[in-house]
Amino acid sequence: MQLCLPRKWRGKGITTLSRLPPASRLAHPSTAMRLSCLFVLTACISTVIGWNTFIVPHSPGEDDVPALLEALPDLVENSSIVFQEGLTYNLFSPIKFPKLTNVEVVIEGNLTYATDIASIQGVVSSQNVNYWFVSFAILDRLLLLVVRITFNGGNNVTLRGSTSPNWGWIDAHGQAWWDAEILDRRPNGISFSHITDGVIRDMKIFKPIAHVFATGGSVNLHAFNNRILALSDTDSFPFNTDGFSAGGTNMVFENNFIQNGDDCLTVGDGAKGIVFRDSYCEGGHGLSIGSLGKGGSVANVQNVLIENVTMVNSLYGARFKSWTGGNGLAHNITWRDITFDNIYVTQNYWDQETGPKPNTMNPNNTHVEDFLFENFSGVIRDAPFVEGSCVTDPCWYAVPNATGKEVVIFDLYPDTTSNIRTKNISAKTQTGAPVAVMCDPTTVTNDVGFKCQDGPFVPTASGKESPIE
Repeated sequence: MQLCLPRKWRGKGITTLSRLPPASRLAHPSTAMRLSCLFVLTACISTVIGWNTFIVPHSPGEDDVPALLEALPDLVENSSIVFQEGLTYNLFSPIKFPKLTNVEVVIEGNLTYATDIASIQGVVSSQNVNYWFVSFAILDRLLLLVVRITFNGGNNVTLRGSTSPNWGWIDAHGQAWWDAEILDRRPNGISFSHITDGVIRDMKIFKPIAHVFATGGSVNLHAFNNRILALSDTDSFPFNTDGFSAGGTNMVFENNFIQNGDDCLTVGDGAKGIVFRDSYCEGGHGLSIGSLGKGGSVANVQNVLIENVTMVNSLYGARFKSWTGGNGLAHNITWRDITFDNIYVTQNYWDQETGPKPNTMNPNNTHVEDFLFENFSGVIRDAPFVEGSCVTDPCWYAVPNATGKEVVIFDLYPDTTSNIRTKNISAKTQTGAPVAVMCDPTTVTNDVGFKCQDGPFVPTASGKESPIE
């Protein structure tokens, strides 16, 4: 393969890679790699079944994205794209990667967004983008927002940060957006969508403006050792700073640290075979399935395991939400070994800013099957929780007649649930008072592990069983 540089970057960016990625990440055996020739001026690199590295150029005070975009057509396979340690790159415009094969994007330097809110909103409006990092060839229908970084689909793609505490950070300057309470034309973070055999590791995100990671349509994804820091330094609230959005097949999220103002994890329509484990979530809205079935659409989520997660100052611990009037199926969902605030399952999710709750007798509803909440323990508040995302009256998460001491709330439609259970739930309030539940026995007919009532939490025999080994 002969790789030629854009004229303005000849001699500046692309070199041969002295060490090769693991052979398991390549489409060819590493032993077949050999350097054929290297021109003295490095205008081109000739290799036979070779691997190339592009060091992203940096120009102080200028947007560094155009230089990368100019080089990308020559880096779509068997390449490493490196943001170099020791430099702070300017991402003043979105990055849209083409379809990639055997490519690693390495963020060893720091990346910074523009601090001028108006200029970013202008880019969002003019380019109709959703994420600043974009990785999908066909825009995911769930992500028609604004993306900062987008990967355009592909195979064997790795997005890797740095293990250095000082380098490998993406600073989105979200605090200014939160303080200004700007909710329109906001760029989301990274879309890693429609990737087969992908890895997201060691990424560090500081003050994201809105959603952080989206993975819609990806297959066989491993996301681990990532950090998201989206806690506000003021009284303003970091709206919609969702951590990970899982919308594909066969995904493992583990050893992630997330501080944010929305769902730590949200599992969306079409997700199957999702594992989220061994992680820490603080300040958000919980470990969520959904919301599903918006606008009466048909949703399908199956085979999800969420386990060994610590929830701190979270609105909910585990949460399932489907829109009133929605359709579809949520099947075989387990939350296990959670240090928590509470559990909330609802099929009555609606936008309170647009009007009152719709008719709850609507026959079109998402069916809930084989849900298990196992080994939950922790402390909940004595009074109803009010946090910064509550800007309407009633609050968007208000539950009529709730006291704030509920450890479990099942808000469901008749004839739409099958085998929803709790097991080994241990909780008390901050003052040591007994906790309560909200459960309608006309909508949940099986033994749920406690007495189904609006009242005290009274475990049944099945709710006291030993954990499943």
